[in-house]
Amino acid sequence: MGIITKKTIDFLKQIKNNNNRQWFEDNRIKYEESHTEMISFAENLIEKMNEHDRLVPMTGKKSLNRIYRDIRFSKDKTPYKQHWAGSMKRDTVWLRGGYYYNISHDEAFLACGFWNPAKEDLKRIRDNIAMDATPLKTILNSKSFKSTWRELQGDQLKTAPKGYDKEHPDIILLRYKQFIVVKQFSIKEVLSDEFPDLCSRTFKTIRPFFDHMSEILTHDMNGEPLY
Repeated sequence: MGIITKKTIDFLKQIKNNNNRQWFEDNRIKYEESHTEMISFAENLIEKMNEHDRLVPMTGKKSLNRIYRDIRFSKDKTPYKQHWAGSMKRDTVWLRGGYYYNISHDEAFLACGFWNPAKEDLKRIRDNIAMDATPLKTILNSKSFKSTWRELQGDQLKTAPKGYDKEHPDIILLRYKQFIVVKQFSIKEVLSDEFPDLCSRTFKTIRPFFDHMSEILTHDMNGEPLY
């Protein structure tokens, strides 16, 4: 069916309270059932997203993150994540930006944007902001953006990036190192049959932001294509 049911939410709650290998092996069937359900959800969402965007071809299983934690360099040695998460990336060099979802037993959120832009991409974004931030600010202040995502998020420098005027009127935007947005959802919404459609519709509202950023990242300051 491609939806998330109480079976998955119950599994996530149980693994939160029993985060050890013995419990996991004793209850592997619960993991496998939840994993299968999340793969189906991911495939459903990918199909809906491709109705209004172009994603890198990927199966639902490949788009879903593994539940096993990498504990090699972590003080937290619990072996399993307490959530399901997955991501989707837009296809070709011309379409920039990515989508992410995270489902835990008591909350969920969608996120999208530019989590860790390459050095050259970050410079192109900052140069564009320094030249004229009006188009970006218009998008960020639009009714659609504010009603869905509220505000731009992401790590910021404490001062102006090197090479940019600390007195620039848009210094706050110039200080961003990440350009991401996040929207929270209740478990009641997650368990609704309409949740895959809700996710797709929510992600669709970020398109003006993605389209603007894609233009910046694929053209030089004179508007000439880079590829």
